[in-house]
Amino acid sequence: MKNILFNNCRRGIYIVPLVFLVACASPTKKKSNMVNQKTNFVKGSYGYDIAFFENKNIQTIELKDDLSKASLLLLPGYQGRVMTSSAKGNEGTSFGWINYKLIESGEVSNQFNPYGGEERLWVGPEGGPFSIYFPKGKEQIYANWMVPKEIDTKPFEVVTQTPSSVSFRREFALPNASGTNMEIGLERSVKLLTCVEAEKALQLSLDTSLNYVAYESENILTNKGKSAWTEETGFLSIWLLAMFNPSEEGVVFIPFKEGSEAELGKIVTDDYFGKVPSDRLVVKNGVIFFKTDGKCRSKIGISPKRALSYCGSYDPIKRVLTLLWYSKPEMPAKYVNSKWGNHDNLLSGDVVNSYNDGPVEDGSVMGPFYEIESSSPAAILSPGEKITHKQRIFHISGDETKLSLITEKLFNLPIFAIKQAFK
Repeated sequence: MKNILFNNCRRGIYIVPLVFLVACASPTKKKSNMVNQKTNFVKGSYGYDIAFFENKNIQTIELKDDLSKASLLLLPGYQGRVMTSSAKGNEGTSFGWINYKLIESGEVSNQFNPYGGEERLWVGPEGGPFSIYFPKGKEQIYANWMVPKEIDTKPFEVVTQTPSSVSFRREFALPNASGTNMEIGLERSVKLLTCVEAEKALQLSLDTSLNYVAYESENILTNKGKSAWTEETGFLSIWLLAMFNPSEEGVVFIPFKEGSEAELGKIVTDDYFGKVPSDRLVVKNGVIFFKTDGKCRSKIGISPKRALSYCGSYDPIKRVLTLLWYSKPEMPAKYVNSKWGNHDNLLSGDVVNSYNDGPVEDGSVMGPFYEIESSSPAAILSPGEKITHKQRIFHISGDETKLSLITEKLFNLPIFAIKQAFK
């Protein structure tokens, strides 16, 4: 990555410590109003979301910088996921997608509870013989798919908490689809980055006129059992999913390593839910562009041979640049394949994914939202051994000329090229 010089940073960047623990939602049948009557914050603002969870008596943890107004909202009861964030405090845009309808209902499904959140922790693989989402001997179809409660509804234990960071953990055991008992330890911490830390991570200086919020999570998966996790008996991976609100003109951009398909394989997997239409996926000049308007259910994936450590998205309407970095190993590594059903390519999975929500066959839509996802290599571990996966998310908004200086230095990609990708 290249350096970029702007004005010296005069305000702190703020990132959010992670969280943990279960938040109990009190049942309610009332629907969200577009304006919270108690606070007068409009839906879509960070202040609205603060009030929403307060009104539902759901425990939250908020990390914020009073000077810069960078804020982060965490829900301990939802495995310490980052629910949302803001670069301008209560008045600012709320960046994370939240499933208000499900949370308001107070209902809890035994299969899966898609509460939302702009960074949540999952464990791969989702399908195949080593999945922990399907019982042994059951056909891997949606009716038999069940998300383990430990990463869906159960809380994590809070271990430590400081003004700038939080750490938590959970240990549990689950059989995989082949019948191997997987004894699992999960540790997660989130740190609020200072201005210096954020600029060091990006290797650039941020203009003081820009608004921004950023955070880093460290996630550790440990083999807590007495038997090794192997390619014959089963292995897991750390999987981070970032869910954001879509935009009519939103675009995910994923730079990739260029080279021949004979050497590096195909550039992008584009048939997770059927072939992505050509007017929604464009590959040019070393960058994959993917529409994220919440209008067409589709997903793409990038293999570890092609993926780089940075990707992002841009919303031209709100002028918000989102950057995602993950800890891609320097040496080649194997990644789990989460394809459902029986298959032999268990370690040929993608490292970066992006999902655009949209109507399913009956016309219903869960969100809409879009996702950017990153995964760790396969955790093929001896007893007591562990694997670590880090991720950083930055939301930066303001003048497009100054935002473009960032994308040009990081990716050799001006904002104009992102905006015009589908024009």
